[in-house]
Amino acid sequence: MNTEDFAYIVETGKSFDEAVVSVLRAVEQKGWSLFQIYDVRERLAAKGFSQGPLKIIEICSGKHAHQFLAKNRLVSLCMPCKINVLEDRGKVSIAGMRPAMISQFFPEISPAEAAQAERDILEIIDSAR
Repeated sequence: MNTEDFAYIVETGKSFDEAVVSVLRAVEQKGWSLFQIYDVRERLAAKGFSQGPLKIIEICSGKHAHQFLAKNRLVSLCMPCKINVLEDRGKVSIAGMRPAMISQFFPEISPAEAAQAERDILEIIDSAR
């Protein structure tokens, strides 16, 4: 399995902070809900560890969440969806897990249903790019 099998990653010419704001705007425009934003660099710095900029943005679509949970509540292990903004070697990337993977772990979720959620995630990332 390759990273591309489970993650969608794009580089952006935006600064780290601009990319975070772009993701938040794209999430709102798509009608998804923002759950939480984790500043990993800040949290690790508080413990004495040094890391480059990394924010984990947790988001959720009520429609997809309801549909998946109605079939198997353990799908909640894959929720909420996450879009990460990270800076590495001066390059800013936006990455998200491909929800299509859910149907491989939970056969109750059809590949077509999981692909609908994935299209939303990819659109959010491409819009934020």
